[in-house]
Amino acid sequence: MKYGVAVNGVPWSELFSNATEIAANPAGTRTAATVQLEDLGQANIEKFQKGVFTVAIDGTPWKQKFVNVWKKTFNTAGDRLAAEVRLNLYDYTIAVDGTPWNETFSSVWQPTFHPTKNTVLAPVRADGKWTLAEDGKAIWGTKFFQLWHQMVSPNQTNIAAIVAPQFGRWTMAIDGVPWYATFGEMLVEPVFSPSGSRLAALGKENGKWHVMLDGDIWKNSFDMAWQPVFSPNGQYVAAKVEVNGKFSLAVNDCLWKRTCDACWDPIFSPCGEKILCRTLENGTYYRRVIPVQDIVR
Repeated sequence: MKYGVAVNGVPWSELFSNATEIAANPAGTRTAATVQLEDLGQANIEKFQKGVFTVAIDGTPWKQKFVNVWKKTFNTAGDRLAAEVRLNLYDYTIAVDGTPWNETFSSVWQPTFHPTKNTVLAPVRADGKWTLAEDGKAIWGTKFFQLWHQMVSPNQTNIAAIVAPQFGRWTMAIDGVPWYATFGEMLVEPVFSPSGSRLAALGKENGKWHVMLDGDIWKNSFDMAWQPVFSPNGQYVAAKVEVNGKFSLAVNDCLWKRTCDACWDPIFSPCGEKILCRTLENGTYYRRVIPVQDIVR
């Protein structure tokens, strides 16, 4: 049995003993996967430690083999790829276009490409703590109990990531500086404003969801909340929320008075002063365009 990737029903020309962790470039024109180049017998530890895995792009494997290969990312142009790799039982690093970084670490997370510099960013663990590295070199002086989901602001001036400054406490860090407020259960869905000057995320504490904006936590809490949405000018931030089994919208920590059986993510007008609200109420679907000030009172 051989494995690979099929694109629009057409499989790669070369197949492998195993194929996992599929990735595609942003344009959808190229595909990659972790592939196993050699068969392994049961409990063949010696052969496993020599490395039988690599990355195949459009069916063509990298020349170097690794003990393990995990998450991978194409750059925007689709002509470069970076992946988490394991060199031996103890050393991990990032491989870019088949060549591993010179630096090794006790663990790494999924790499990303800087959108303009085309450098590779990745969370790395050394001396028991996590930080952010660029092309193998640590660029944040601060170290954390955990760090992942790095993201470059739209204006390319800042880098943010989800971090744990304390064990079991989560927040956002911008350029290595963590926000003061933290959450004990999780922090997800970070998003920059279109200008890159503001940042929002969702945090969960004691079973309730909160919106955190620029380091401050909204006073309202929710049974569920979805990724925040910024207005084009960044003045407003809205989110779809659920309270007591009903759905609604919240804007700048103000709740829309209308509650619904279902609700979809809000959409701001280009000027940012109106908002499209799509809801289901008593079996009827509604599309309302209302002034933001109807919610922000």
